[in-house]
Amino acid sequence: MGLAPMAVLPDHQREGIGSELVRTGIERLRNVGCPFVIVLGHPEYYPRFGFEVASHHGIRGEWDVPDEAFMILVLDESEMQGVSGLVKYRPEFAEGM
Repeated sequence: MGLAPMAVLPDHQREGIGSELVRTGIERLRNVGCPFVIVLGHPEYYPRFGFEVASHHGIRGEWDVPDEAFMILVLDESEMQGVSGLVKYRPEFAEGM
């Protein structure tokens, strides 16, 4: 599953809204048994939620982006055993790239 897009209006940033959106999204995915979540985002922001560079897990994205910006949060280690490959987004996301 991909965490995207996520944004908070500038007038409401730094109020914890974005963090709550991310935490709620992660918890909902964990509750339905999703084994991992990927995100293409700011490498300074997402690690606080447990995201790591995806390539360290053998997962890469379809677009040419900085390695540190494409991250993964593994929710179920047992389901991720031997998993690697290319993450492809729906075509609608390519419009923004």
